[in-house]
Amino acid sequence: MRHSLAHYASDVPDESVTNAESTRRMPPWVPRAVLIFWAGFIGTLVFRFVFHRLNSLLILLLLSLFIALAVEPATNKLTKRGMGRGSSTALILLGIVVVVSIFLAVVGTVVAQQVADLLSNSSTYVNDTVRMINNLFNSRIDPAAVNESIADPNGAVQRFIRSQRTNAFKVSVQAFGVLFQLFSVLLFSYYIVADGPRLRRSICSRLSAERQHQVLDAWDLAIDKTGGYLYSRALLAAISAFFHWIAFQSMGAPAPIASALWVGLVSQFLPVIGTYLAGVLPVLLIFIDSPTKALIAIGFIAVYQQIENYLIAPKVTQRTLELHPALAFGGALAGGAILGPIGAILALPAVAMAQALVSSWGERHEVIEHKLSELQEKKARKPRTRKNPS
Repeated sequence: MRHSLAHYASDVPDESVTNAESTRRMPPWVPRAVLIFWAGFIGTLVFRFVFHRLNSLLILLLLSLFIALAVEPATNKLTKRGMGRGSSTALILLGIVVVVSIFLAVVGTVVAQQVADLLSNSSTYVNDTVRMINNLFNSRIDPAAVNESIADPNGAVQRFIRSQRTNAFKVSVQAFGVLFQLFSVLLFSYYIVADGPRLRRSICSRLSAERQHQVLDAWDLAIDKTGGYLYSRALLAAISAFFHWIAFQSMGAPAPIASALWVGLVSQFLPVIGTYLAGVLPVLLIFIDSPTKALIAIGFIAVYQQIENYLIAPKVTQRTLELHPALAFGGALAGGAILGPIGAILALPAVAMAQALVSSWGERHEVIEHKLSELQEKKARKPRTRKNPS
């Protein structure tokens, strides 16, 4: 009996040994977790490398999509009148290229003429500028000494001019690269607009009927908001150019029409910093002619900008873009931080589209009456009852 119990005890496995073996054995999920971790890590590196290499291409595609959304309403109108979709798209894009080329040629010609005049009559302009500074600040700067320092071959001005001459080849190569990128953008935009219905049908064929309605509604909303953005910017640019042309013409500024067009277009199509960049070129051109007129031009540009921000722009954008000013400012800053000037331009229609999509979601309820939600600024005053002195 004692022998059988000992034999039975020897057949039963020791519990402590079993627990030790189980703790030494690797859990079955560990190899899979390690594999997923390294696959994700390597995939992230590959995605980062590919995205870095294709960053410029993605920006070009984004800009092409923006132009395509803006051009499609005009293409649809020409198509309804019997013109082919490809030919109407090419005609609109060609018109945009011609208008932009003429504008840049006019502005470039004016700038070249003023620079040539400045170089040929530099001593006269220096004398006038130094005389104005002496009169304003009661200083005693010698104009002859300033002219000598400018003409000195070892001076800072001449060294700067020589350094810019060496960069002429680099500037030419960069200009050729910009022209190639613009041609690529126009080509992508042409294909997106010309094959728009076919592209949308190809996308919708992969989706259910409900998803198709959502995609097409979002696409139509993007076209509407992009077109509204361009319409509002073009209208504000025309108004700005008109008033600046009157101001420049009245003060006798050089090339008032070209300067006014420059201020109108740059100030409206470059958010946040466009206003300041737009005023630099006309002020410099006017400063060459008369420093006093340049000060007047700076004052007019600053005053008009405030009038536009508080009176003109809200009324125009309310009917076209329907974008809150805080969202517009924040979106322009975010777009500029992400993609630079192109991102700042594309940010406004993107934010307007996102605002419209968000506002269309969810259920709306009636707002209760409260002093914090009351839109009426001035309440009707109750007529005061005069007491009878008797």
